[in-house]
Amino acid sequence: MKLTTEILEACYRAGAFPMADSYGRIEFYRSDPRSVLEFEDLHVPRSLGRVIRKGTFEVRVDEDFDGVIRACADREETWISAEIIEAYVRLHHAGKAHSVEAYSEEALVGGLYGVALGGAFMGESMFTRKRDASKVCFVYLVGRLRERGYELLDCQIQNPHLARLGAREIPEREYLRRLEHALNLDCSFV
Repeated sequence: MKLTTEILEACYRAGAFPMADSYGRIEFYRSDPRSVLEFEDLHVPRSLGRVIRKGTFEVRVDEDFDGVIRACADREETWISAEIIEAYVRLHHAGKAHSVEAYSEEALVGGLYGVALGGAFMGESMFTRKRDASKVCFVYLVGRLRERGYELLDCQIQNPHLARLGAREIPEREYLRRLEHALNLDCSFV
């Protein structure tokens, strides 16, 4: 079965997300607890704040989605298979997957991508080629979501990096309740 944009959207609306195994087989997952970031809990360390104020990176949106997802997949172990890349690029062309990108001297040096449905943004992956580039994108993402009326930033599975930025875990039951509410909002990412 091909991973279509319809399947991907239904998956996110049900609180699941896809991952490929080392053989490229795609499975759908839900996590309990679920990692989310409350906008007011965003933690910006002083050093990162200086990088942002200095304008070290130029931040752009949706300029090179393909480059971002491929850079996220370019690691020794990855759950982002060729089929997942193709599916998310199609979802991006449908206006439902977006990237936030950091540039230095016109080179893509960091970024993240995710899926926006209603007032929910489901973060998928991030990469960095220059220190703090992906963190700058994350801070930018939070600001953009907040100013456009989004209510849910899903980080899926907690890790130390997300925890340092302020993400916390909530029970899946609470996540699904909040997701249902957020999906009914009319927000625009671009």
